[in-house]
Amino acid sequence: MTHRQLGTVTTDVPARMDRLPWARWHWLVLAGLGTVWILDGLEVTIVGALAERLTEPDSGLALTDSQVGLAAALYVAGAVTGSLVFGYLTDRLGRKKLFLITLGLYLAATTATAFSFDVWFFVLMRFLTGAGIGGEYAAINSAIDELVPARLRATVSLAVNGSYWGGAAVGAALTLLLLDPALFSADVGWRVAFGLGAVLGLVILLVRRHLPESPRWLYTHGHNDAAEELVGSIEKKIEQDTGTTLDPVDDTLEVKQRASTGFGEIARTVLRTYPRRTLLGLALFVGQAFLYNAVYFTFALVLATFFGVPSAQSGLYLIPLAVGSLIGPLVLGRLFDSIGRRTMISASYLGSSGLLIVTAWLFSAGLLSAWTLALAWAVIFFFASSGASAAYLTVSEIFPMEIRAMCIALFYAVGTGLGGIIGPILFGSLVESGDPGNVAMGYILGAGVMILGGVAELVLGVEAARRSLEDVATPLSAQTSGVPA
Repeated sequence: MTHRQLGTVTTDVPARMDRLPWARWHWLVLAGLGTVWILDGLEVTIVGALAERLTEPDSGLALTDSQVGLAAALYVAGAVTGSLVFGYLTDRLGRKKLFLITLGLYLAATTATAFSFDVWFFVLMRFLTGAGIGGEYAAINSAIDELVPARLRATVSLAVNGSYWGGAAVGAALTLLLLDPALFSADVGWRVAFGLGAVLGLVILLVRRHLPESPRWLYTHGHNDAAEELVGSIEKKIEQDTGTTLDPVDDTLEVKQRASTGFGEIARTVLRTYPRRTLLGLALFVGQAFLYNAVYFTFALVLATFFGVPSAQSGLYLIPLAVGSLIGPLVLGRLFDSIGRRTMISASYLGSSGLLIVTAWLFSAGLLSAWTLALAWAVIFFFASSGASAAYLTVSEIFPMEIRAMCIALFYAVGTGLGGIIGPILFGSLVESGDPGNVAMGYILGAGVMILGGVAELVLGVEAARRSLEDVATPLSAQTSGVPA
């Protein structure tokens, strides 16, 4: 990277990046950045399914139920901490440095987990693994949205975030093998599970090393020559791959470059400049985090309590939920670019809420079996997954470039901290009551929180479909007639 020299520059980089046709270069970006969510889904699903195995005396750890809960809580705490720390550093030091660091941390912690020798070490590694994954959310979503063309931003973003459930489906299937005592002993199967995650993470890291820094981050932070050189090389490669000549652009932006953005300016931007967008982000993130974490982390408990499904077989019933959550963003993602954000996000949140209320009534009436409940979840999360993925896209789009990663981290932390902690605790106590009516009331509460998110999108939503990021949220460093925007 060239030496940083701060000044005022006029750039056409955003317009040049947005007019690029989809090419092999974009597929490389997608493979290097997007596939990490498969890892996250694989990780969370396998760990959840292996929880009971880890409590067995011959597992090598013999965790108590409370220690299993502590490990899960610290994984979430690590994700929240990592998102905030690495989110801030992503905006300050660059997308590439951080998406290498966060994946490296995940890889090291997951590998170490496979060799856990005591409870304290296992719990510590879960915290560090969560920190790596939390940091990934900010670094990856900001980088992808800044590298893909505006007209395809939702299609790509939803596919990337939805790929988590591809990992979850694979993880659920793997648990059927890893929990089979005929194949793996109690002290080996769970170690193999973490080892598989580490191997996949290493492959992703090797691909990711060849990905570029975000040109938008470069020109904003004093590396305009590097940004121009990078975009020129991308254009040349795409012209060679597609056999076409790219049209020139005349849309420019004047920017006063900066080294960093302080916490004071971040707070003023979020709370004073964009208060409506802040409320929107909170409503979307808390709604999806509450619903997903409440249902997902108590799914096996519901199956065991009300349908007598053994924990070793719960992964089989999780596969339909994961498949529905994966297919939803892949099928509906393009509609978020063509029909628009406001219509599709509100439809996803409100539609999944309505289906959840119907499922709650059927469940309380005793009209569902384990398989029909699993199929109902598949349909619900076909829509809910699209809305949840769009929540990350929304906060990435509606705040300025200089604080994009920090905002993703902030809303992820708040949503996970509220919905991701309160939801599982509340639903766990409702399931333990053994009363289907209590669980149904919990489902209706989850639907209510999602309805609030859908209404917030209708009232406060910002239509960002096919618009440049700089058009949706003017950069803090942009100049208008010599005056900061």
